[in-house]
Amino acid sequence: MSIEIKMPALSPTMEEGTLAKWLVKEGDAVKSGDIMAEIETDKATMEFEAVDEGVIAKILVAEGTDGVKVGTAIAILAEDGEDASAAPVPTKSDTPVPAAAASEPRPDPTDPNDNCDEAKPVARTEAGAEDHGRPADAGPAAVSADHGDAGDRLKASPLARRIAADKGIDLSGVTGSGPNGRIVKADVEGAKPVGVESAAVASAGKGEDAPIAATPAAPAKPAAIPDIPHETTKLSNIRKTIARRLTESKQTVPHIYLTVDVRLDALLALRTELNASLASRGVKLSVNDLLIKALAVALMQVPKCNVMFTPDALVSFRRADISVAVSTPSGLITPIVAAADTRSLSSISTAMKDLAARARDNKLKPEEYQGGTASISNMGMYGITQFDAVINPPQGMILAIGAGEKRPWVIDDALGIATVMTATGSFDHRAIDGADGAQLMQAFRQLVEHPLGMLA
Repeated sequence: MSIEIKMPALSPTMEEGTLAKWLVKEGDAVKSGDIMAEIETDKATMEFEAVDEGVIAKILVAEGTDGVKVGTAIAILAEDGEDASAAPVPTKSDTPVPAAAASEPRPDPTDPNDNCDEAKPVARTEAGAEDHGRPADAGPAAVSADHGDAGDRLKASPLARRIAADKGIDLSGVTGSGPNGRIVKADVEGAKPVGVESAAVASAGKGEDAPIAATPAAPAKPAAIPDIPHETTKLSNIRKTIARRLTESKQTVPHIYLTVDVRLDALLALRTELNASLASRGVKLSVNDLLIKALAVALMQVPKCNVMFTPDALVSFRRADISVAVSTPSGLITPIVAAADTRSLSSISTAMKDLAARARDNKLKPEEYQGGTASISNMGMYGITQFDAVINPPQGMILAIGAGEKRPWVIDDALGIATVMTATGSFDHRAIDGADGAQLMQAFRQLVEHPLGMLA
């Protein structure tokens, strides 16, 4: 009997993905564990393994196809001994609706940076994972709806429920476009809040002088492309996610910025000594490795900054997992150095080299970029002396590192020359007060200028 191979959910919040590449072709025999395809999620390209044995009878979704919803049949597998050419192609009735055309609205996949491992001290649910770590404010929209006599539970993603609750939308009147009629983000974003239509009708019935109910503004049209020689590159899932999350962060998170100048001479001298002793092991520490350690230790010294804001609670983390910004051809991604506060510098260095290499090849596993308690972004290698980074929600802060450079510096009450860098912390002011952020920056500077303290 033939078997449908369906688009897998490669992360807890994945709703659709791009079938980047087929590694098998029709007629190929596969067995359990064979890599059949590469699938691009909103943060990485992951390998898709075969579960059953058989022969690829039909490939239903061509490589390069994006917007393929989870559960959509992408190929047919004929069992051993079965005539592959006779394998039935799934009909529209038993295959989920394919992804919408590019001109139609599609639900964006929710961000993978909010997985269930983010807050170890707090019990996490699937709703929390999809909703950036924030408990879904269910309200009336999250209650099971009665659809006729069957009383089936309303099918909606946690993110759709939260948006509906925020906008006052009754989900029972919304038609879902997701798998099996599931209501997703795109369905509720265009829906009208409860009472809008009734208010408009009531106003219409009060005569000509009655005020007309305001109608929501139409979404802005994309800017016209000027008549200049150019080329257009289609946005990848990763780039769409970056755009959505950065917009969300700047629109919803009140940023406060705190800047300090930090002398690097002692840290650079320690790095030289450590690299000499680690050379036989093939380990070479970077300045960034030491700064990751310094931030992690500083967060443990000032735990009020190692937090995450939710609508109803403040989550305080018991260890420092540092997300490190890495630039890749597909866009920015933040692999995580877990428990950086207790790891050795050699372990941090080895982990970062491995994570950065696989990040650039889009080979990170979800658990390697989902979560993190704070972030660090270093642009010193580009000669940037100071910048303000955008917070990576739901984290509470991010540290922006500038270039180390020779500057005039007062040393022992005399003017001298020192190697100095500028570091700027961006803090979520809902969760972190300015004084607490200042203490963290002070602790970070102290650890960098007296680096033996981070090794104790």
